[in-house]
Amino acid sequence: MGDSTGDFMGAAGANKMKIAVLSGKGGTGKTLVAVNLAVIAKQSVYIDCDVEEPNGYLFLRPKKTAVKPISVKVPVVDPQRCVGCRTCVDFCKFNALAYIQNKPIVFTDICHSCGGCVLFCTEKALSETEKLVGEIRYGMTDRITVATGVLNTGEASGIPIIKQLIAEAGSHKEDLIFMDCPPGSACIVMESIKDADYCVLVAEPTLFGVHNLEMVYNLVKLFNKPYGAVLNKCLPEENPAEVFCEKNGIAVLGKIPFDAKLGNINSNAKLAVRESKEYRKVFKTLLETIQEAVENEAIAGT
Repeated sequence: MGDSTGDFMGAAGANKMKIAVLSGKGGTGKTLVAVNLAVIAKQSVYIDCDVEEPNGYLFLRPKKTAVKPISVKVPVVDPQRCVGCRTCVDFCKFNALAYIQNKPIVFTDICHSCGGCVLFCTEKALSETEKLVGEIRYGMTDRITVATGVLNTGEASGIPIIKQLIAEAGSHKEDLIFMDCPPGSACIVMESIKDADYCVLVAEPTLFGVHNLEMVYNLVKLFNKPYGAVLNKCLPEENPAEVFCEKNGIAVLGKIPFDAKLGNINSNAKLAVRESKEYRKVFKTLLETIQEAVENEAIAGT
């Protein structure tokens, strides 16, 4: 089925709206929600912050326009200058430097690239070099700008890539920006949501789903972010995730049924809003609800 979503721009006008979509674990439907919202918005930006396992591009299939390598600075020791004073070792709170058998050693995987060791070395025995940790792949599909962060295999942290993705978010001309966050509630998720205007929490209708929903619920509260929930894979019987939302005053933005048709569309990396009039309506309504919630928060904050 061709794209008949039509133009649907938010009422935010010239104000950019950054919407983070997150969940307590993988497989809840986070990317399903993020990519379909980006498409129903028609002119938008989709940012895949799930740098360890990005897969939004499989649905959007963008035409690649550019690739930007992402690197971090790490220290390099000149053994001819090092006198073994251990000032750098004592300075580093992350234990990325050690002095063993009269030899300085750098553990680049746990280095946080602060540069302090280089500054504190009185012998000028330390300098910095660039270490490649991943890349950002840019592309376009219809009028959707796609930015995908990719962490190199074996790297310890995707935060430098996510920082760059978020830093560039405001430079896009589109008003609606959807950030597909990593699953969970660790540091990489915190980095993904710190500039978000609104957080969409995607949850499953199980006790495990409630546990994971509670994780991201506590995270967005910690960051003082406005939020609402989307309940995925809903069945006719009682939904523990919905009960949790009611008890904690979490607005339910929308419900997506447990549907074999949708499962088939999704498992074949197709977009529900393009394959089904029913789901085009579901996600159009969901986007309208989210935009209204963001605008209400903006009014309340003035």
